[in-house]
Amino acid sequence: MGLFGCISISFLLISLLAYGQETGNDVDDAVLIELYQGARVTDVVDGMVTVGYMDVGVMDPKIAPLWKDVETMEHRFSGIAVTVRYGPTNRPMHPGADLTKPENYEVYRQWRGMWYSQLSAEPFGEFIKEGTVVVMDNKDDNDTGSTGSKNIMDWQEKGAVGLVSAGGVRDIDEIIRQKNPVYTNYFERGRGERIGRNEVIDVQQPVVIGGCTVYPGDVVVADSDGVVVVPRRVAVRVGQIAYQELVDDIKGRRALYEDTGRAYDETVELPEEPATFFKRLGLPEDPNKP
Repeated sequence: MGLFGCISISFLLISLLAYGQETGNDVDDAVLIELYQGARVTDVVDGMVTVGYMDVGVMDPKIAPLWKDVETMEHRFSGIAVTVRYGPTNRPMHPGADLTKPENYEVYRQWRGMWYSQLSAEPFGEFIKEGTVVVMDNKDDNDTGSTGSKNIMDWQEKGAVGLVSAGGVRDIDEIIRQKNPVYTNYFERGRGERIGRNEVIDVQQPVVIGGCTVYPGDVVVADSDGVVVVPRRVAVRVGQIAYQELVDDIKGRRALYEDTGRAYDETVELPEEPATFFKRLGLPEDPNKP
C-alpha cells in the first residue's frame, strides 16, 4: 500500500473516531427533552450554525402547524424522533370482488383487516414513549390519510408530543379542535384510508421530510417558524447554545416590556440561569469551551 493510501485510511479512521466522539448517543433522552423544553426554532437554527451546520435540518416552510395558539403556545413542541415511512402500494387496489353487491361486504371487511394488520399497520407504536415526536414520511402515498384524529390521540396517550409528516393527514377539523400538535404540508393532506393505497416500508430508519433527513433519536423542534431537526451527534451543544440565546432574548424583551409599560406575560418569565441549568443536567457549564 502506498503512502497516499495509508494517509487516506488514517484520515478516515481519525474522522470516524471524531464522529463517534461527537455522536452524543450516551446522553439520555430525558436530558435532551429537558434541555430543549421551551426551545424556539430560531434559537436552535442559530445553534446549528454556531457548530458549523449551516442550512442543515431546517425543513421546507411548507411543513407548518395546522393550527396555532399564541396564548397557550400548545402548538409548539420538542422531542425525540421516532420515524416511519409509508409508500404507495404496488398491490391490486381492490379485493377481487364487486363491492357494490351487499353479499361481498364480508370480503371487503377481510381485505380491510388484512391491509391494516399486515401491510399498513403502525409498528412504530411500540417505540413511542414520553417525549416522542412521530416523524412520518408519507409523500406520494396515493392521497392517503395515514394519520387521523383518533390515531394521533392514541399516540399522545403513549407519550407522543406531536407529529411531523410530509402530508397524509385527514380529519383536520377534529385535529384542530382537539389541539393535537401537527406539522405537515397542508396541500398534501390525504383523504382516503390506507387500504389499497399505501404500505409500511420502514420503521426507525432515516426518513426525508421537507428536504431534511431525520434519523431516529434526532431532536425535533417545532413552532410557528417551522420545524428544525438537530442531529443527535450535536444535540447537546446545539441545545445549550439555543438555551443561552433564549435566556438572553427573554432578558432583553423583559427589559423592553418594563420600559414600555407592557404587562409581563409567560414569554418573559425568567428561566433558570444557563450555567446552573446545565450543571443540574450534568452537562458542561459552558458549551463553547473545550
